[in-house]
Amino acid sequence: MGLRCGIVGLPNVGKSTLFNAISSAKAESANYPFCTIEPNVGVVTVPDERLQILEDLVHPERVLPTIIEFVDIAGLVKGASKGEGLGNKFLANIREVDAIIHVVRCFDDPNIVHVAGGVDPVFDKDVIDTELQLKDLESIDKKISKVERTAKAGDAKAKKELASLQAFKAHLESGKNARSFAASEEDLEAVEDLQLLTLKPVVYVANVDEASINTGNKYIEALKEHVKDENAQVVIISAAIEAQIAELTDPEEKEMFLAEYGLTESGLNQLIRASYSLLNLITYFTAGVKEVRAWTIQKGWKAPQAAGVIHSDFEKGFIRAEVIKLPDYQEYKTENKIKEAGRMAVEGKEYVVQDGDIMHFRFNV
Repeated sequence: MGLRCGIVGLPNVGKSTLFNAISSAKAESANYPFCTIEPNVGVVTVPDERLQILEDLVHPERVLPTIIEFVDIAGLVKGASKGEGLGNKFLANIREVDAIIHVVRCFDDPNIVHVAGGVDPVFDKDVIDTELQLKDLESIDKKISKVERTAKAGDAKAKKELASLQAFKAHLESGKNARSFAASEEDLEAVEDLQLLTLKPVVYVANVDEASINTGNKYIEALKEHVKDENAQVVIISAAIEAQIAELTDPEEKEMFLAEYGLTESGLNQLIRASYSLLNLITYFTAGVKEVRAWTIQKGWKAPQAAGVIHSDFEKGFIRAEVIKLPDYQEYKTENKIKEAGRMAVEGKEYVVQDGDIMHFRFNV
């Protein structure tokens, strides 16, 4: 399964600068609104040191890491829910992503204009949230008008569905995002077909200047306080620093550069980790002489589901999974020695795949 994240934010918050840095794609970046009109897609490999360990042990012909897609979505202004600016384009594109990366400006720079005239991350966040909430309310109202007729006729299922829709509506009308609503499974089923924008998981990226990357600043604190009740994460990144990292090709140079700022990893790595955590994603591996490969799945998936990511036939005809833990691979070096030591587990359909499992599936179609 591929992970697709949409990068959103008001004009001139550093959204396209960040996109360019993390994807090495060169979306136009300029000091004026709407410099990104069509969504740009950057495919980034997910860093995982376990792949290098497996490559050194197996010596495959190729290594295939898992990937994450970042979509730089057109800028948004107040009134987007009614089609102002590039609102319709923005809202259509954001429906297609798995998670939202919401870039918020947390730095002062008189040379970079702000669409609202001043730096206020809470205001910036609320502008976009309001537009998404209004669009969600529009979707809910349309469905309520349809369900109401059936509910009034006495349909018990429709009555429950209507109650769920009205609960979501009241929550959104109070100025809160759907993701912060304590929804039951029944509630979520009622809105599943609506693809609510504010129900999507979100990572807030606090874009800071170089001086604030370790110390933080008042803007970050205000943002964290404002989103504390949401199921969201706040990642502190300097798009300016990421842009410089993107220019370096030598790993040692990158390490030295990061060390100069007191950093142990890039903002991109933090962002990917936060996205995986937010979406409850894990990685398992397949390893052989042809290839060593990483696969992304949902945490809690059982072996047949995980096999289905490789090919639907693997899930349909699943017989068993042979599972090796990475520490055992490191200790015994080869599959044969792992088997001889009794360290290869044979698991059935109920096995819940763990992060880092090395798997070989047996199937019959």
